[in-house]
Amino acid sequence: MKLTYKHTVLTCYLANVGGAAANNLASLLFIIFQNEYGLSSIQLATVISVNFMTQIVVDFLGAKYADKLGYRRTVLLSASMLTLGLLSLGVLPLLVPDKMFMALCMSAVIYAIGSGLGEVILSPIIEALPGDAKESAMSILHSFYCWGHVCVVVLSTLYFQVFGTSHWQILPMIWAIVPLSTVFLFSVTPIRSLSEDKVSVPLRKLFTVKIFWLFMLLMLCGGAAELAMAQWSSLFAESALGVSKTVGNLLGPCFFAIMMGTSRALYGKYSEKLPLIRAISLCAVITCVGYLMVSLIPDPYVALIGCGVIGFGVGIFWPGTLSVASKTIPTGGAGMFAILALFGDLGCSVGPQLAAVVSEAFDNNLKIGLLSCTLFPLLILISSLIFIKLTGKIKSDVEETEEL
Repeated sequence: MKLTYKHTVLTCYLANVGGAAANNLASLLFIIFQNEYGLSSIQLATVISVNFMTQIVVDFLGAKYADKLGYRRTVLLSASMLTLGLLSLGVLPLLVPDKMFMALCMSAVIYAIGSGLGEVILSPIIEALPGDAKESAMSILHSFYCWGHVCVVVLSTLYFQVFGTSHWQILPMIWAIVPLSTVFLFSVTPIRSLSEDKVSVPLRKLFTVKIFWLFMLLMLCGGAAELAMAQWSSLFAESALGVSKTVGNLLGPCFFAIMMGTSRALYGKYSEKLPLIRAISLCAVITCVGYLMVSLIPDPYVALIGCGVIGFGVGIFWPGTLSVASKTIPTGGAGMFAILALFGDLGCSVGPQLAAVVSEAFDNNLKIGLLSCTLFPLLILISSLIFIKLTGKIKSDVEETEEL
């Protein structure tokens, strides 16, 4: 059978499922790490930060070398490191159980390299494929990250129900099958690069485009708003809301991911009817409402609904910003996607860390920690309104840069 670009798209979708497994599986194990290994909230937040700070470094290097290394080699390296990282998450704690925190950090570094490279290269692979409706394709690509997140939560919860938590180390090894399969698929599917259609703007010139700085702020705040809730939703449901681990996983991160995926899928279907930047503005308001529901309403199930509202609100922040940036600066190339991913990952580190620091300052009150994260959707709302106001000036700014 001759493989086509449709197979490439499907493989990219599967790759995002693998990335979701790497980024979200550890957070489902936080209660186990606290109860069985005595790790503190700050240590758990540090594992999250190690993950995303590593991705930041990878994003920076990807901005310089992704085009030179080539899209196929980069995506194969990404899939390989995701596989190795998930295997390490299961194996290293067995080898050094007395150094659990160090084992988790080492595993996080490995799978973060794979996840970071995936963020750098999957979006430009989709953007470089033949055809129109790139905003829709980008949104659907990122929706598969959400569906992957849902699968991780549901299937991992089912695993715990059947086998218990004492053999949790086997679970990451099972999930490693997903990125391993993409190693083989990316070896044979057709892949184009953006440089085949146009010459990319050098990174130093890209930074002279003033609106690019606004895109970086949008990515930072989008990542922070998303991960502050996503990484703490399971622990939030179990401890702050007083529900069981099963209910916490299903109505916390699972509900969050379903709503986020629904948001991205809906925009992928109706993208032509609603301008993207205005959709981002609306979703910023929705996200603010969700954070207020989670933080201020005492009823646990109303607060869990707020968790889903946040998921729906943050859904298009990341893929939406990438699409707007690609449309506004069409010669940005893989370097632009890498820099934007860098700032998104920086936000993914800042958001959960801010929630942890503020909650510990208020006697481990996670609700107050999450309330502080309302700052991020507020900044997105302000930034998107500024973008709308500056729209008339953007075209000439970009054209001047392309001539340099």
